[in-house]
Amino acid sequence: MTAALKLTDLSKTFEVGKSLFGTGKGRVHAVRPVTLTVEKGETLGIVGESGCGKSTLARMLVGLLPVSTGTIEIEGAALDNADPAVFGRKIQYVFQDPISSLNPRKTIRQVMDAPLKQLHNMSKPERARRIAEIFAAVNLREDFLDRYPHEFSGGQAQRIGIARALAAEANILILDEPVSALDVSVQAQVLNLLADLKSEFGLTYLFISHDLAVVEAVSDRVAVLYFGSVVEVGRAEDIFARPRHPYTRLLADSAPVVGRPLTAPEGKDAELPDPLNPPTGCAFRARCAFATEACAASAPDLTDLDPSHSVACFNPL
Repeated sequence: MTAALKLTDLSKTFEVGKSLFGTGKGRVHAVRPVTLTVEKGETLGIVGESGCGKSTLARMLVGLLPVSTGTIEIEGAALDNADPAVFGRKIQYVFQDPISSLNPRKTIRQVMDAPLKQLHNMSKPERARRIAEIFAAVNLREDFLDRYPHEFSGGQAQRIGIARALAAEANILILDEPVSALDVSVQAQVLNLLADLKSEFGLTYLFISHDLAVVEAVSDRVAVLYFGSVVEVGRAEDIFARPRHPYTRLLADSAPVVGRPLTAPEGKDAELPDPLNPPTGCAFRARCAFATEACAASAPDLTDLDPSHSVACFNPL
């Protein structure tokens, strides 16, 4: 079976501190070569600290950022930036802040009309019929269509954002922190809605979040990013119950749990390395209690520990 999404050596490098004559003073490797496969109907969770490259990776997948190296394939077909509409018909983005992602000067009907016009050239009656179907699917009333974004709560606005993504008829949705800006009770409603939509429309999700409990609950597999690299990939239940990379364990131990006091990591540097002066070898070694000389000499490759679990570490747990 052809994978829904396949990334091969996908990377993103930014030049920073450009001079008046356009020469760069430095380069930041925001995403180092990433190779991942997402199967049809799967939810792949992507976790990691702020600055690890999660959102940069997501924006490359939907064409908001050009790729520095590597390829993106959707259902076996390679994508490039030549025709942005191709991206829109295959893969869509649901933003973290639902209100600011909607044009404040347009009604919700105009917001919903845009992908149907630009990507599918639908007639007005076809658009009206399709919008009614989508609004029913996300449990929104049709009279909302003539209102403006500021008239909605965060949960309602996020449902509209999801509806806009569905209007493009894409099979893959990139969900970038889709519930982090919502109240906990509303988070549960939106997560249940996403599960229902995935089943109803046969969708594939990439779910990006800082909330490990949410990621574990909704994901089939999880990829852990650190300093732009994938350091561990495995089934969601294995990643958090039996982490094999020291960084994954650090994330799990740092997550707030009701009834357990918050504790900061001890002993080792708790900050990400300087992106303008990256360390040699393994980027996590300055924070790792198990680091050896081999970790300073070279960066470990992502290696299969078993058919469903891979880790980039010389000394896996």
